[in-house]
Amino acid sequence: QVQLVESGGGLVQAGGSLRLSCAASGNIFTINSMGWYRQVPGKPRELVATIARDSSTNYADSVKGRFAISRDNAKNTVATVALQMDNLKPEDTAVYYCNSRGAVGFVPVEYWGKGTLVTVSS
Repeated sequence: QVQLVESGGGLVQAGGSLRLSCAASGNIFTINSMGWYRQVPGKPRELVATIARDSSTNYADSVKGRFAISRDNAKNTVATVALQMDNLKPEDTAVYYCNSRGAVGFVPVEYWGKGTLVTVSS
């Protein structure tokens, strides 16, 4: 089991910045990648950014150049992933979810945090 706890959401004006953090605990050695997804009511959850164990990253086109994902797994029992969000736009308003993907043996496992709300006012 992996537990994910997000923090850092809130209200910000357009053009401002926020930094989200996600702390993973539990069987973090099963994690291969972590990332952030977001969802607005009535729409499917969408990818924002992911970072793999080798620190390779992937971004949605809509956030490239504005968001940056980073990872710190130096600690033995807790891994953290952060999402620095700059030049925020009203369309970035959503609930942001932390995600981890990995495997236990050959069985894929995936976990989600409870989400943190980001609201960008125009």
